[in-house]
Amino acid sequence: MDTFRRILKPVVPILVTIYGFLLIYVTALPTADGNFTLGREALSWMFTLAAIGLTYIIAYWLEPKVFPEAKQLSMNLPKLTVVVGLLLLAPLWLVVEGYFVYGLTSLIHSVRLEHITYNPDELREDLLACVHAVLLAPVLEELCFRQLAISPFRQRKSKIIVCVVMAFLFGILHVRNFIGASLGAMLFGLVFIWTRNIWYAIILHMSRNLTITLVVIYCVLGLGELRMSSTPVIYLFDAKVVFAAVVMAVIGFIMLKKTSQNRSVNLEP
Repeated sequence: MDTFRRILKPVVPILVTIYGFLLIYVTALPTADGNFTLGREALSWMFTLAAIGLTYIIAYWLEPKVFPEAKQLSMNLPKLTVVVGLLLLAPLWLVVEGYFVYGLTSLIHSVRLEHITYNPDELREDLLACVHAVLLAPVLEELCFRQLAISPFRQRKSKIIVCVVMAFLFGILHVRNFIGASLGAMLFGLVFIWTRNIWYAIILHMSRNLTITLVVIYCVLGLGELRMSSTPVIYLFDAKVVFAAVVMAVIGFIMLKKTSQNRSVNLEP
């Protein structure tokens, strides 16, 4: 069995990537032709829920039987204060990500940014798609591309190497958003390695996608401006959103720090 583990472990990231690509392809089939009706979206949600269930079984029943290292990880939900703190941190990450991708891309070629405008049909389609992007896709992607890929490895150095490889592959999956998706995947993977609990990565991922949805609604209501490039995907927010993101991040950091301090006090004899 030990020999089998040694042979299998190095190819786990490759196998997980193939598995993840297949799952995402299947879950996207109902809307692959660009027809985003409620019925088709609901079918995509059902496919994704089934994929989440299958991946959960693999991650928390099958994989630990093959790789005992995976048993060390927790799936307990964080405290509410931690969840809120993470939700408040994510908008600032999205702001930093946008300007970083914009600066990096500008070194290679000029970037054409346009103000986002929506007609009612486009807005309805995007809001339907956001249900999947905010509530379902982060769970499936983190379980697959972080939990399954990283948990078989014991040493932190090996985990970080796998995290980098999976971030690159995750970026390829997102094509036009390669840089942003890779950076996000790197962050989520490192958070998972540090906390040893995939829920922290899932919550950050959800919050990142939720922020995009809320800012789009904010702009559609005429409260602010959002400039965007579709190739590569870049979001640049107005000063009000940037200021709000900084304030929320400070509050979120304080909440997480206080929670960490309280936990340390409770652990003292």
